[in-house]
Amino acid sequence: FDSSVSFSGKYKGQRLIEVGSGPTIHSIISACEYFQEIVQSDFADNNRKEIVKWLKNDWYPIIQHVCAIEGKNRNHSTRPFDVEVNLRQRVKQVLKCDVRLENPFHPHNIDPAECVITSLCLEAACKDLETYRKALRGVATLVRPGGILVMVGVLGQTFYYVNEKRFSCLILSKPNIESILENLGFTIHEFNILPARCFILNKKSR
Repeated sequence: FDSSVSFSGKYKGQRLIEVGSGPTIHSIISACEYFQEIVQSDFADNNRKEIVKWLKNDWYPIIQHVCAIEGKNRNHSTRPFDVEVNLRQRVKQVLKCDVRLENPFHPHNIDPAECVITSLCLEAACKDLETYRKALRGVATLVRPGGILVMVGVLGQTFYYVNEKRFSCLILSKPNIESILENLGFTIHEFNILPARCFILNKKSR
């Protein structure tokens, strides 16, 4: 389902929390214009280290690419350098998270946010539907009343590869996800399913 996280001003607020950022910032680039504080998080220590390295370094090519897309969509140009400076100012915390816990950020207590996003995280972390349901319940506590939850994920997938290492993936369906979200008190505004595409990223050279 929904394969991109792009903000056009429809949703805005004080704080945005990203659950399961991975070692990247691409999901929050377009959000920095609409949220004053951004919290990123991941379970893996190395992923969090990469984000912290970016805060002290340079991801200009990635930001330039996203800005080109955003500028085209909004019919105006966006300067990548300005976005990069703005984004660094907005990212306030990079925390360890474990979506299998009732409080994903234990032992920290994070105030709920106007927007929470999670991309390709829950289906990788959860071994079965009940674990997924509990994980979503924990993520839901991070959303303030009236706030939004943006989810990016895959349907019907059983595994994925990182380089040559194979990882399991929880098989999900649209009815599964809709039922869990509705039982948690969410109203589903959009559920976009896009055609499957195959990507090979960072392929290891021999």
